Amino acid sequence: MNNILDVIARILISSFFFFEAADNMIFYQLNLDKMVAYGLTWNPEVFLVVATFFLVLSGVMLLIGYRVRLAGLILLMYWLPLTFIVHDWWNLDPGEGRRIQSALFVKNLAI
Repeated sequence: MNNILDVIARILISSFFFFEAADNMIFYQLNLDKMVAYGLTWNPEVFLVVATFFLVLSGVMLLIGYRVRLAGLILLMYWLPLTFIVHDWWNLDPGEGRRIQSALFVKNLAI
């Protein structure tokens, strides 16, 4: 039973990162514009392509259970800065936007 739960958990977690990679590819220009809006003006194209590659690579590694710690480290190097840059709820005025951004911030940290 534990093996089945392990496989289900790996599928669910890796699908989250596959979705993020697909979003990066489908909405490529929108993501580039957002990166520039958040202050990443030095080679945003390269960063977006590399980030998408690492999302797919580490998602596959998690899915098949190969070098899971390395996959987790790669995702941490991507996800942690992204979380603090994009979901900066502490800079927002109190209200619905701040509530949503704080929930997304905590969700990312939990992942």
